Amino acid sequence: MTAQAAAQITIAAEDRLRADLYNFMGLLLARPADEMVLSQTAGLQGDDSELGQAIATLARLAKISKPAAVQSEFNKLFIGLGRGELLPYASYYLTGFLNEKPLAALRRDMMGQGLARAENVFEPEDNIASLMEMMGAMIVGRFGAPASLAAQKTFFNKHIAPWAGHFFTDLEGAKNSVFYAPVGTVGRLFIAIEIEAFRMSADD
Repeated sequence: MTAQAAAQITIAAEDRLRADLYNFMGLLLARPADEMVLSQTAGLQGDDSELGQAIATLARLAKISKPAAVQSEFNKLFIGLGRGELLPYASYYLTGFLNEKPLAALRRDMMGQGLARAENVFEPEDNIASLMEMMGAMIVGRFGAPASLAAQKTFFNKHIAPWAGHFFTDLEGAKNSVFYAPVGTVGRLFIAIEIEAFRMSADD
């Protein structure tokens, strides 16, 4: 399929919303939220669903959060002196060590999907932010044709479902989490919704 043909494929509104939420989670977890991201987050509105209420809580917290405080929190959670409170990597959650088989498997599958690590990113690719961004990219076809539902399901079930819910639960309850506590709630609920949706879907 040519890039032009791929660009003409219509992405369902529901899938665009999924991709937007994956990309948003990736943005919040890749680096500390700055003034612009906090302002965008503060403008979000949630519905009456559990996920919608978590998004509304995050929006309310974003309105009163300062970039410096969010950066300090991010550093304590993910960087720290030597290491942060949490290690947001698939290899660590699945094996107890960094740079293990889950990372090697991800790199193979990234090549198959036409995904590549950005040149200015030095973290292992199996970090939660990168995986959120990869799912968002696959859904809308940012690097080629949009991935089929079956391809999305395979990638998600292999690289995200086995551990991301545990990570987001840990983020929700981390002692240094304030702004990132509702980020954890949103992530946990979203991953659970995706697991159930993929479970109920027929492979295309």
